[in-house]
Amino acid sequence: MYLYAIQVILENMKIGERGQVTIPKDLRERFGLKPETEVEFQVVNNSILLRKKPRKLNLTRWKGQCRKSFKELGYTRVDEFIEDVRGR
Repeated sequence: MYLYAIQVILENMKIGERGQVTIPKDLRERFGLKPETEVEFQVVNNSILLRKKPRKLNLTRWKGQCRKSFKELGYTRVDEFIEDVRGR
């Protein structure tokens, strides 16, 4: 048995001359929408869905961080380690 909770928030807004809409303060605070926050628009079932764009993780600073540990374990490549962990 599944229980679905649907919360609908409807507020009427007008689109300004330049196509802008003000997001109500309580929604901005609830979802952490601050100035310069990037959002995405998606069309779903003939409706427009607005959502906060996920942050990209900057993984470049982690590059090479495990090299010493892998070498101590006898691995030269990460792929070898992953294959061992997966039992291949």
